[in-house]
Amino acid sequence: MSGTSRIFSEGVTVMAVHQSTHRNSGFRLPSFRRDGAVSAPGSVEAGALTARACVFASARVLMGFVFLWAFLDKTFGFGYATASGKGWVDGGSPTEGFLGHVAVGPMESTFHSWAGAAWADWLFMLGLLGIGLALTAGVALRLAAFAGTVMMALMWVAEWPPAKHLSDGSASMSTNPFADYHVVYAVVLIALAAVSAGNVFGLGRLWARLPVVRDHAWLR
Repeated sequence: MSGTSRIFSEGVTVMAVHQSTHRNSGFRLPSFRRDGAVSAPGSVEAGALTARACVFASARVLMGFVFLWAFLDKTFGFGYATASGKGWVDGGSPTEGFLGHVAVGPMESTFHSWAGAAWADWLFMLGLLGIGLALTAGVALRLAAFAGTVMMALMWVAEWPPAKHLSDGSASMSTNPFADYHVVYAVVLIALAAVSAGNVFGLGRLWARLPVVRDHAWLR
């Protein structure tokens, strides 16, 4: 190889190395690892922010607010779904209004018998509170997903979207025979638990480090 060729070759090599180093030092978006954790390039620290992580975390907090608000409104009667003075603390029943007016579906009479029962009120309200707190804090998302899915399934059966008419023959006003907001909420809850959405903007990682949670994965 001639001197000129050698100098040219070495110059190209140095330039290529310099350009490669310069490109690698630029800004790169972090990405999710296959195990569902979030990691940033060049760093082992989990929980880095990404668009995907922020979307799931935002959905988690919003879903938590849905359940927490339902609990607070039914407890104190803020005048939204529960009229002022009709809250649980005022002696009202959180389940009597909804279950007592079920007018369609295979469990109509069963729901009527549950309406206003103390055990039904307590289970329903504790469910709303527990699911809401778990989602907001980003902990016990698997439990929250299970409890929330059961609750949504019961409420779906109470409204019974497949029916075109109510028991008295009037139109049910159902807009879809299957997919209503109860189904959507249940799917979102399951998705949030599946991707460990509590790891970002939440206490999910601290929760997962607790000995009892490490030994019992279903508590995550």
